[in-house]
Amino acid sequence: MSKITVKFITLGCKTNLYESEGMASLFRAAGYQVVSGKEKADVCVVNTCTVTGTGAQKSRQQIRRARRENPGAVLAVTGCLAQTEADRLREDMDIDILIGNKYRNQIVELVELALRGIKTDKITPILKETDYEELGVTHSQSRVRANLKIEDGCNNFCTYCIIPYARGPVRSRSMVKILEEAQALGEAGYGEIVLTGIHLGSYGRDLGSGTGLIDVIEAVHRIEGIRRLRLGSLEPVMITEDFVRRAAQLPKLCPQFHLSLQSGCDATLKRMNRHYTTVQFRNAVELLRKSIPDTAITTDLMVGFAGETDAEFQESYAFCESIAFAQMHIFPYSIRQGTAAAAFPDQVEESVKTDRTHQMLFLAEHMKKAFYQKYIGSTASVLLEQEKNGRYHGTTANYMDVLVNGPTGMTGRIADVTLSGIEDQCLTGRIV
Repeated sequence: MSKITVKFITLGCKTNLYESEGMASLFRAAGYQVVSGKEKADVCVVNTCTVTGTGAQKSRQQIRRARRENPGAVLAVTGCLAQTEADRLREDMDIDILIGNKYRNQIVELVELALRGIKTDKITPILKETDYEELGVTHSQSRVRANLKIEDGCNNFCTYCIIPYARGPVRSRSMVKILEEAQALGEAGYGEIVLTGIHLGSYGRDLGSGTGLIDVIEAVHRIEGIRRLRLGSLEPVMITEDFVRRAAQLPKLCPQFHLSLQSGCDATLKRMNRHYTTVQFRNAVELLRKSIPDTAITTDLMVGFAGETDAEFQESYAFCESIAFAQMHIFPYSIRQGTAAAAFPDQVEESVKTDRTHQMLFLAEHMKKAFYQKYIGSTASVLLEQEKNGRYHGTTANYMDVLVNGPTGMTGRIADVTLSGIEDQCLTGRIV
């Protein structure tokens, strides 16, 4: 008999991608065949996002499309939109299994019930959740880079953000489980491991043991098969002298630190309920650059937040320019119902948001080029990630994009590359 097929449609962040792969591994262990999202399948799992209004809309569209294109399939919907908009999904969608960000480790059993005609709706309150939910150990991510989730949840409640309501409070994964999976990923030959979570820097705060993120980094760093270790997004307040001193002793740790800024204006940060100032952010950047060679600072930046005046935007622009980021992810603020900021006065007009976004994008492109130019003429280790017609796209340890010619079959290898120029916002060079 042919195996029952299951496909995943995943929206949103790296953590969602990791969790979809974890659920996929549970299906594989149970004898199912996991197929690509483009194929028809007996079971469709839509792992949803709700971080923005646009993300929620795309998730709803994908649910409808999955049902339309797979009319006889079992349709399971999980993730952040399922957690926060369960009532709407129940009313509007033909769904066989509805689970939020809990009970995903029961997905196979729930599908087997659905195959027998028994539907499941298991949405439970997440704000009082205290346990980290283990999924299957991931083995089949991209052959080059693998995500390793170590934490779930966030306690910060920024005024624009729905995620604490979708993910619940901080829950840290046990060190034993982290190292088990890290060992498996190292043995599988991944070129790079990325530690990820919903609020990565909060790792350990719920454990009461004094263990923190830097302890996890050091423990994973000791695993022999791992060649590179990268961190997901961090809050600037966790960049302490102790953290940086210990991080500087870890040669596998990539010197790229994604510090979430959101705004370079203190008044805007206060309205956002961000728990740092621009002075603290700058101090974190200076500490990293002073202590760790070739450090690249990347960031997220929001423009047009509720109440942002022209003067506040210019203050944010000037701050970003002074930091000289290597890369920036820039996005306009969009109202997310269910958050405090949705009711704030003085919402910024869309045309103003668009203009400010373009200004920031131009600045970001200029800063990225200036950062890259400093490395022309030097040699860097590049993880070769994708190959097309004998040309590879890869990344340096500090996350610069590189285009380089090379023989077929080098995907996943780390090669020394002499950097010689810039093309299409990427460095170019030749393999030594």
